[in-house]
Amino acid sequence: QVHLEESGGGSVQAGGSLRLSCAASGYTYSSYCMGWFRQTPGKEREGVAVIDSDGSTSYADSVKGRFTISKDNAKNILYLQMNSLKPEDTAMYYCAADRDLLSCTAATTVPNYGMDYWGKGTLVTISS
Repeated sequence: QVHLEESGGGSVQAGGSLRLSCAASGYTYSSYCMGWFRQTPGKEREGVAVIDSDGSTSYADSVKGRFTISKDNAKNILYLQMNSLKPEDTAMYYCAADRDLLSCTAATTVPNYGMDYWGKGTLVTISS
């Protein structure tokens, strides 16, 4: 059974940094499209960053140059390094995985993109 568990959320001031982690289990982690998504109440879910099986990455325009997605295949952990954080980055952040690698070409551009598996989320709050 696939299980994704996020950690690392918290509250920081604008300009600060956070690193989110997602521990994955129950599937062949390295062969999936993995990604980070975020959502605030009343808004559509946004694909923040994705990484595919060969390490290629894609980012939402809103986070390019500030966020970095990476993964440790040996430990089955997905990371999101977030720098230069802004109040508008405040959201619940979710880790997700999809068996279809083509999801990595769409997830950061299609609102509310559906992935096969989701974690429960970790809250990030940025104060001005």
